[in-house]
Amino acid sequence: MRYDADRKHRTREKVLKAAIREIRASGAHRLAVAGVMAKAGLTHGGFYAHFASKDDLVASAIDEMFEAGLNRLQNARVGRTPAQALTAYIDLYVSTRHRDSSTGCPIPAIASDLPHLAKPVRQRFALGVARLIEALARALTHFGRQCPYDDARSMLSEMVGALALARTEPDPQQSDYLLEASRRSLKSRFGLDTEMREGPV
Repeated sequence: MRYDADRKHRTREKVLKAAIREIRASGAHRLAVAGVMAKAGLTHGGFYAHFASKDDLVASAIDEMFEAGLNRLQNARVGRTPAQALTAYIDLYVSTRHRDSSTGCPIPAIASDLPHLAKPVRQRFALGVARLIEALARALTHFGRQCPYDDARSMLSEMVGALALARTEPDPQQSDYLLEASRRSLKSRFGLDTEMREGPV
């Protein structure tokens, strides 16, 4: 019945949201199925109606987190030129709001956990990274870049690194400056400051 299918889907999403919160708070390798189900307001016994294993749950949660990140990149394009869209995404990613948020990109949040996770989970994480790089590369093709995939990897690496370092800096002013400097560097290196002045090519 349609009602049962919808109910099962909503329950699965509820468990996923609880798992994502737990992963961000305590790390993927510390996730406990019983704790996630309790926080979702469900019994442990119902878990296997939705996920084959704990690894399946973690992998599915990682998929959801990357999908949200891709949606943010897609939303940045709405009503904007390619230069405006990429600039808006950099400003969103390398920001104090992202630094201080308990949500956002899963790469800086989960990367340190990867050695502790099962191979299928690591593969799903790698797939999420690859999809994000591909989306950035497609955005960079609008600017005539010779090697858009290499550029996309470099751009993502700097954004992730800047965010991670800003989170470790105890001095708020230094942390803010690190993010600001990284935004300037990215826009200059990829010619976005020129594109924004001169308009779309």
